[in-house]
Amino acid sequence: MTNTDIRTEEEGSGPSGYAAARLRLLTEGARSGPPRRAALAELTDEWLAGLFAAGAKDLRGVSLVAVGGYGRGELSPRSDLDLLLLHDGSDTDAVAALADRVWYPVWDLGLALDHSVRTPAEARKTAGEDLKVQLGLLDARHIAGDLGLTAGLRTTVLADWRNQAPRRLPELQELCAERAERQGELQYLLEPDLKEARGGLRDATALRAVAASWLADAPREGLDDARRRLLDVRDALHLATGRATDRLSLQEQDQVAAELGLLDADTLLRQVYEAARVVSYASDVTWREVGRVLRSRAVRPRLRAMLGGGKPVAERSPLAEGVVEQDGEVVLARAARPDRDPVLPLRAAAAAAQAGLPLSLHAVRRMAAGVRPLPTPWPAEAREQLVTLLGSGRPTVEVWEALEAEGLVSRLLPDWERVRCRPQRNAVHVWTVDRHLIETAVRASEFTRRVSRPDLLLVGALLHDIGKGWPGDHSVAGEIIAKDVAARIGFDRADVAVLATLVRHHLLLIETATRRDLEDPATLRAVADAVGSQSTLELLHALTEADALATGPAAWSSWRGSLVADLVKRVAAVLAGDAAEEPEAAAPTAEQERLAVEAFRTGGPVLALRAQTEPPGEEPSGEPEPLGVELLIAVPDQRGVLPAAAGVLAMHRLTVRTAELRALDLPDGVDGSVLLLNWRVAAEYGSLPQAARLRADLVRALDGSLDVAGRLAERDAAYPRRRGVVAPPPRVTVASAASHSATVIEVRAQDAPGLLFRIGRALEDAGVRVRSAHVSTLGANAVDAFYVTGPQGVPLPGEEAVSVARKLEEMLRG
Repeated sequence: MTNTDIRTEEEGSGPSGYAAARLRLLTEGARSGPPRRAALAELTDEWLAGLFAAGAKDLRGVSLVAVGGYGRGELSPRSDLDLLLLHDGSDTDAVAALADRVWYPVWDLGLALDHSVRTPAEARKTAGEDLKVQLGLLDARHIAGDLGLTAGLRTTVLADWRNQAPRRLPELQELCAERAERQGELQYLLEPDLKEARGGLRDATALRAVAASWLADAPREGLDDARRRLLDVRDALHLATGRATDRLSLQEQDQVAAELGLLDADTLLRQVYEAARVVSYASDVTWREVGRVLRSRAVRPRLRAMLGGGKPVAERSPLAEGVVEQDGEVVLARAARPDRDPVLPLRAAAAAAQAGLPLSLHAVRRMAAGVRPLPTPWPAEAREQLVTLLGSGRPTVEVWEALEAEGLVSRLLPDWERVRCRPQRNAVHVWTVDRHLIETAVRASEFTRRVSRPDLLLVGALLHDIGKGWPGDHSVAGEIIAKDVAARIGFDRADVAVLATLVRHHLLLIETATRRDLEDPATLRAVADAVGSQSTLELLHALTEADALATGPAAWSSWRGSLVADLVKRVAAVLAGDAAEEPEAAAPTAEQERLAVEAFRTGGPVLALRAQTEPPGEEPSGEPEPLGVELLIAVPDQRGVLPAAAGVLAMHRLTVRTAELRALDLPDGVDGSVLLLNWRVAAEYGSLPQAARLRADLVRALDGSLDVAGRLAERDAAYPRRRGVVAPPPRVTVASAASHSATVIEVRAQDAPGLLFRIGRALEDAGVRVRSAHVSTLGANAVDAFYVTGPQGVPLPGEEAVSVARKLEEMLRG
């Protein structure tokens, strides 16, 4: 048969009739989206069925099958036609002639065609060798011919896919990862490939393949809508360009937005990013579930043999109050009550990020469905858990995305909605606004040892570009928003002012260092006036570097870093003043004096515990919510009090949030002194300690009959090992100008059980006397200051102070 013969078909099934109907369908305004794609697939089916019928005549054992995207009925205006001519092998010459009668009219219209001619056995063999072929056959759909032949192939291919899933799914996951590495993440690219980038149409198809394996399934909420949105954008892109392209170029975005009836290109990109984020999150959850199922299958036979055929029970390890680890994920404890515990989402997220583990989909959805809103202002624990989450480094990103996927972030921080998925049309930026803010917090977590207030640094990193969702200068708008958010989170007035300064001036250092004369005193005075204090300057310095590093590789360099460092050094000199003395302690309360006298009279420690609670809310029970415990300890002045008390608290799984130690002179007429320890502690898993047990253990720790170090080592050895966060190394410095009457040793380290015990013991071993201590835990960061003297009660000589600090740092690093 010649090409001329092929082209002389009757008008109904010929190229010209189909082309005219196709053109009408694509240009009429009444249809778009899924209805148009379905109509285009139906029209194409009818045309191809006519071509097939005209060529097949009396030929038996042959069918025409749509595969891939065409098989799913997802025909965009310029989509390829993926076709398989399936035959039983009885008359290959006739099948070849039939193929010509079908393929040539398609080519004549200029349509792209991906075609093959195979028997069921050949199709099955090729699918076994080529994963992409097998994926296409999973969507096989009958068009014309022998329906039984098509149905048989579908049944066989699906059965093979399910039987081979343990081997093929890891291969599919690897293909997805390689593609993501090449194409990048759709939800952040300014010129994304809608099909190939991570979170695009290829990944959505891969999720369908996983579901078809019956091994795992993707979270379905929102997934169909996300896929539809990406297909709609691709349709508009094809119509706007007249080309079969999946790349959404900058110069075409306005036209595509207009085709879809959207306001502008930014609105278009934001919708694309939101859809891609849904697909990416579903992919993460699904591949995690695939891995879990495959691991479970691998170990199940051995476990059953060990357990005598019984069903193995997944181990659950506690992480925090109401939060446990199970099977490599963070889940809620069986007794967790999201409806009564508004801090639970932040506590679970912080625990997950600190452990380097993902939040389970079920846990996030359960919290999203039932958690009670946080009060305003937030309780201290909620603020601490947010800081811990932000300071957890790279694991923060995955955990934050899980919270965002279920709307929890916008419920916690309503202002986040304006920056969520917001594009940044700047070649320097590699992220959307919201992801840039999280990336800045990740970078800032590396600098927490450089600042005295890591909590303000991390929250400042989260909020520094929050004003980009509003008109005008984003720094000015952001300052207003930051004040509101910081107050709602529960920071006091002074901290709110610092955060507002950080947001308002987060570009000040880099712009001044690169655009102004640093020899000009007026330049330095202007920066000093804007910053206001040395502590704010160090925060702004760390934020500037974190912001630039999170922007992209072009935003920071060693040259820029040196310019900023020089500016900071000069401004610090302007801000420098007389050394501050040790903060004067408040006069002791009547209760503190009573405890001190009782401790002196009995010669042993005296304790008082008081639970701190939120006022009763409007919940049905009307019961107050526990926030922590205030612990007062009075003990006759002696060596070893600090490590003994800290060690006993660690043994009882109490986390020290703040602590102060000071010597207290007794009232007139009583000759002696007592050490007073004022602590705020929190139980790791919710159960409050008994004062009698604490006192008994403290007595034994002070007289040496209780091996605190050994008990803590035993507990640490039994504690499950996890990946966890790679925290910045601890930093111990001597604040030489901080006090005239004592040597101030500052410790900045990752908070951990027994940390204060280890520090106190190291200082005791160094032969110094701790005159007072000011300990605070800001998120997961311990920021401690110890005022120490030598045996004679005077500050340590300079070299000795440096030596003590160096040995303490070596101990903490070891």
